[in-house]
Amino acid sequence: MRRVLVKALLTGLFSMLASLALSFIFVPMMGGKVAGAGLVMTILCPLVISIPASALHFWQSERVRQAEAATADALEKLAFAYEQLRQQSRRDGLTGVLNRNAFLEELDAFSRKGMTGALIFFDLDHFKSINDLHGHATGDDVLRRVGHILAAYRGQFDITGRLGGEEFALFQGGATSRDMLKRCEEMRERIERLDIHSTSGTAVAVSASIGAFYCERGFDSQACLKAADINLYQAKARGRNQVVSSA
Repeated sequence: MRRVLVKALLTGLFSMLASLALSFIFVPMMGGKVAGAGLVMTILCPLVISIPASALHFWQSERVRQAEAATADALEKLAFAYEQLRQQSRRDGLTGVLNRNAFLEELDAFSRKGMTGALIFFDLDHFKSINDLHGHATGDDVLRRVGHILAAYRGQFDITGRLGGEEFALFQGGATSRDMLKRCEEMRERIERLDIHSTSGTAVAVSASIGAFYCERGFDSQACLKAADINLYQAKARGRNQVVSSA
């Protein structure tokens, strides 16, 4: 409000000065003289008229400015909230990795960009038994810990996802077939070394069967995922807690 009053007073002062300047220029040209009541009116009229009018104008302008600022701030917060919701809708709430739809969308995008890479698909062995014997809270802890392992492999060209209850996938763009085998064994060992105990303190053994497939340029994401899934079931058929890969 103080800024509005200052601007209104300055406007009144400039109006008065302009009125005096015009009066002293034009009144003598018309044979008159700026003095007495005429001088008083020349000074007072601009002040009486311009100060209230400009104060109202500046007050309304300030309100509009504040409203625009509040609107801009609200829109920014709304956009931020929308982006957060969009990101949350793409991620699995328990593990933090992408959900199935989001993972497949990203995988398709990598294919369209002409990228090659390793598609690693794995399933936690006997996970239903973990839930049945130790409770769903322990099962959820296992899934969260696996999500933490996958978080280490996130990168510019890497995506991780939970494709089903205990099924996960990792795609590493630009990885070679040799990198793929190394990564599979590394992940299998990290999952096997998980130190997890049930609520009663019982140690819970965790392992994973892994199927991997090397994706060439222009790959079909569904076909590659199916190939990795076939390798996964071969790993299960061979006794679980092992890796089967192909290109």
